[in-house]
Amino acid sequence: MEGLFSLLATPRVLVPTVSTPSLKPKFSISVTRMDVPKSKKLSAACVRAQQSEFKDVSTTISSPSDSPENALKIKEWEVGRFQDEIAASQGIRIRRRPPTGPPLHYVGPFEFRLQNEGNTPRNILEEIVWNKDVEVSKLKEQKPLFSLKKALDNAPPTRDFIGALRASNLRTGFPGLIAEVKKASPSRGILREDFDPVEIAKAYEKGGAACLSVLTDEKFFKGSFENLELIRNSGVKCPLLCKEFVIDAWQIYYARTKGADAILLIAAVLPDLDIRYMTKICKMLGLAALVEVHDEREMDRVLGMEDVELIGINNRNLETFEVDISNTKKLLEGERGEIIRQRDIIVVGESGMFTPADVAYVQEAGVKAILVGESIVKQEDPRSGITGLFGKDICV
Repeated sequence: MEGLFSLLATPRVLVPTVSTPSLKPKFSISVTRMDVPKSKKLSAACVRAQQSEFKDVSTTISSPSDSPENALKIKEWEVGRFQDEIAASQGIRIRRRPPTGPPLHYVGPFEFRLQNEGNTPRNILEEIVWNKDVEVSKLKEQKPLFSLKKALDNAPPTRDFIGALRASNLRTGFPGLIAEVKKASPSRGILREDFDPVEIAKAYEKGGAACLSVLTDEKFFKGSFENLELIRNSGVKCPLLCKEFVIDAWQIYYARTKGADAILLIAAVLPDLDIRYMTKICKMLGLAALVEVHDEREMDRVLGMEDVELIGINNRNLETFEVDISNTKKLLEGERGEIIRQRDIIVVGESGMFTPADVAYVQEAGVKAILVGESIVKQEDPRSGITGLFGKDICV
């Protein structure tokens, strides 16, 4: 399984099976080694308690003919609950999909059979993720993974995203610029009416951008994978970041076929095992992985992963969408900053940079690159917007 959750790398879950005339479900859990601190391990006790309650409970299957389908639904639901427990143990508050009650005929403890409350998103990020879950499921049916793997044979070679940021930082003395091709955002609405992604990308490149970020979410940001492909095929030489809300490894393969050189992974959405798994997929495909964090706990999680080379600090609270650039400084102070320097990790400052003073502030905090969209894409000439952002022309 290649997707949200690599079951090959996670605890094996066996859920109730209906196989005997007595119809008494069997339930067992086999836990393999997980890279989770002991204090944060999953609450297996509650699952064991559930197992013991199963002993004296029998199912009420409506007919023998539909029992395999019911068993499958139960398995899927149990795995979903297990994923939710893993995410919760790591402080992830974003739910992957709307909560639902257990399938019909489920025979777990009473509290598990109650319908969950809160079938509406709690914030904009959760709404985006829920929408993405539905969107990706449909796309996977239209373009199965095996077809994407075949398409990789004709994909253009990847370009060195991290190398371009380092080179720009050395050449200019400023953080390397990842300029974002973005038409709209949920918080600001339409940013640019006369939106031509290729022309904007070319203007960014002429203005001195080291790399480009291309929004591919359609519903909330008015972006598309077609924009990514158009820019890649236009002759623009800057490496391209696919700015997508990744919840499934399928999206990484799809981005690669469309010309991406790097992809965004959001720690507020993805559990550790998913990030590790997806980082390996990126490395296999030649892509850089920009792992985005928002707070101290997410930073500590990501710094515990050996393969991470590129960390983005988003100054925007993705639950409230409020921006505070001091978040970058806070996350780079003390021991965290020392670990980053020792491992030579490139830190990207994201959101809230509009002036040379903003750039100087995050650079002093320790970033080697910045990702900027709104403050430059809204300018009539995006190239002059870059000059205004840095206080000088950085293309020379």
